[in-house]
Amino acid sequence: MTAPENGNGTADDEPTPADASDGGAGGADGGTLSGRDRALLALERRSWAGPGAKERAIREELGLSPVRYYQLLNALIGDRRALAEDPVTVNRLRRVREARRERR
Repeated sequence: MTAPENGNGTADDEPTPADASDGGAGGADGGTLSGRDRALLALERRSWAGPGAKERAIREELGLSPVRYYQLLNALIGDRRALAEDPVTVNRLRRVREARRERR
């Protein structure tokens, strides 16, 4: 069974990308990352054998579509808590994002 949508295409229990940077996706004290946010970073730290392996892991391990995963990840790498949790991964992702923006 799926969660009802809240009108913006996301389930009620899923924070929107804007929520991730303002504390909506954090732990109870607002100073730590949620378990899902940690799982996103952990998945992103891994290396992948071939095409499709990462997308398959996103679906199987996180239960998210790849599009939703990348939306959440993009919001997460702008969050200061993610930087404190995993600075190497977050800084790498920020560099990749910036390089893509510069190519446009």
